[in-house]
Amino acid sequence: MQHCDTLILPGWCVPVEPGETVLTDFAVAVTDGRIAGVTPAAEARQKYQPSITIERPGHVLIPGLINAHTHAAMTLFRGLADELPLESWLRDGIWPVEKRWVSAEMVRDGTELAIAEMLRGGITCFSDQYFFPEIVAETAVDRHIRAVIGTPVADFPTAWAGDAAEYLSKASDLVHDPYADHPLIATCFAPHSTYALSDEAFVELRVIADQLDIPVQIHLHETAAEVARAVEHSGKRPLQRLVDLGLVNASLLVVHGVHMRDDEIEKLASAGVSVVHCPKSNLKLASGFAPVPAYLEAGVTVAIGTDSAASNNVLDMFDELRTAALIAKAVSGNAATVNAADALRMATLGAAKALGLSDETGSIETGKSADLTCIDLGHCNSQPVYDPISQVVYTARADQVSDVWVAGRQQLDGGQLTGFDTTELLARSEEWRQRIGQTTQQALRSNL
Repeated sequence: MQHCDTLILPGWCVPVEPGETVLTDFAVAVTDGRIAGVTPAAEARQKYQPSITIERPGHVLIPGLINAHTHAAMTLFRGLADELPLESWLRDGIWPVEKRWVSAEMVRDGTELAIAEMLRGGITCFSDQYFFPEIVAETAVDRHIRAVIGTPVADFPTAWAGDAAEYLSKASDLVHDPYADHPLIATCFAPHSTYALSDEAFVELRVIADQLDIPVQIHLHETAAEVARAVEHSGKRPLQRLVDLGLVNASLLVVHGVHMRDDEIEKLASAGVSVVHCPKSNLKLASGFAPVPAYLEAGVTVAIGTDSAASNNVLDMFDELRTAALIAKAVSGNAATVNAADALRMATLGAAKALGLSDETGSIETGKSADLTCIDLGHCNSQPVYDPISQVVYTARADQVSDVWVAGRQQLDGGQLTGFDTTELLARSEEWRQRIGQTTQQALRSNL
C-alpha cells in the first residue's frame, strides 16, 4: 500500500476542472501538502495507508474558495460608515478613520481577525490591498493561509509611505523581494485607483512591475462618478488612460469594473486582462451592476471578491457566489446566465487564473496544492440534495463549512478553527472597538 498523510472521503467531490463534474464516493489523498490522487473511495481504501482518515458522508469537497479582492485589516472598521455611496464613504467615513488609526498593530490585529473569519468560511486564499503589506504577509504566513499581497502605491502620504517613490521602494524592499520564493505568498502592486497616481508615477510603477515580473491590480471604473471625474480631469476614461500608459496587458487585474462599455470589454479581453467582481460591495455602495455576462461572453476571466468588511460587511464567499449568480440573471433577463457551476468556478479556478495561481490551486487535481474546503449539506436549508453544485451556490452558508486545508494543513477541523485562540482574538477586537469607539463614530456622523 502507498502511504499518504490524509485520506478524505466526502459524499461528493466537485473538482471544478473538468467543469460541472460531480464525483460521488470518491476519495482525495494528500501527501506533503499536495493532492496525491483523486480516486474512487473503494480503490483508495485499497491503495493508500493514511496517517489520518477523515470521513465526511453527506458533505461535499470543493477546492478552497479564493477571495480575489479584500482589504483584510478593515474588519476593525466593520459597520463604521454604512449607508453611503462610495465617494462619501471614502472621503467622510473611511479616510479620516484610517488617518487616525492605521498602524502596524492595527493591520496585524485586523488581518488576523479577517483570516479567522475567512478560514471559518472555507476561504483558503485571499488577495489583499492595504497599508503595511509586510504585516499582512507576516500574519498570513503565521496563520498558514495562501495570500496575494498587494502593495499600495499613491502620490499622497499615509501612515505607511510619503509619496509614490517611497511606496515603490518599500514595496520592493519589504514585500516583493523577501517573499519572491515563498510557497504561500505571491505579490503584486496595488495602486488604489487612477486618481491616486500621476502619469509619471504610473510609468515608474509599470517599469518596476515589469522588472520584477509581478502583476498590478487596481480599482477601476467602480462608479459612474469616478469615470465622469476622470474624463473631466484628463479628457480620458480611466481605462483609456491606462492603455496610453502601457499598463493594460495580461498582468493587469481590474477590480470592480462596473462601468465598462462594450468596446472597453473587448479591449480587456484582447489584452488578457482579468476582472474581480465584488457584487455585494457594489450593491451596498450603490456603485451599480458589473457586466459580468458580457465579460464572460467576451472571454474575460472573472474572479469574485468580497471587498472589505467595511463595505460588505462580511467576508463570506458563499454570499458572494449566490449574489453574483442572481444579479447576473436579473440584469441580463436570462435565468441561465452565470449558472451555479460558473459561479463556483469564478470563486475557485477563475480566481486562481486571475491571480496567476492556477498551476498551484483552484481545482482538485493531482499534483496541485491541497487547498480544500468541505461543506456539510446535511442542514435543513441544504436538503434534499439533487445537485451538490447547486446546493453549494444557492443554499450553503459559511457556518456549514466543516473542514479546511491549506497546503495540506488542516485549519478547520469539524467546524473548529485550529491554531487560533478565538477568545483572545475577540478580546483584541473589542479593545479596538473601544479605542476607535464612540468618539470616532460621533465625528463621522458630524461629517455626513
